[in-house]
Amino acid sequence: QVHLGESGGGLVQRGGSLKLSCVVSGGAFANYAMAWFRQAPGKEREREFVASINFSGNGKHYGDAVKGRFTITRHDVLNTVYLQMDSLQPEDTARYYCAARYCYGDPKPDAYDYWGQGTQVTVSS
Repeated sequence: QVHLGESGGGLVQRGGSLKLSCVVSGGAFANYAMAWFRQAPGKEREREFVASINFSGNGKHYGDAVKGRFTITRHDVLNTVYLQMDSLQPEDTARYYCAARYCYGDPKPDAYDYWGQGTQVTVSS
């Protein structure tokens, strides 16, 4: 069974940085496209696309709200995907989830087969 476990969330001030990690176990990580989504307070039915990276690591895509501030990377030996978040703003406050699907990333949450439980990021003003 595939398991995804996120970590690295926390409380940070406006303009600060955090790095999220997601470790994948029980599956063929090298074959997965990985993505990060977020769910803001009061928007429990809406998961916003943050970033994705293809199985090869060559294709990366970002949501408009985070372009130029967030960076997604992967480490296939460690079965881990990362999200480096810089210049954080209060509107980035959300629960961040990682997700996996085969081969190529997709901005739609329904396209993903596996999900983690999420990690909370709170940005104070």
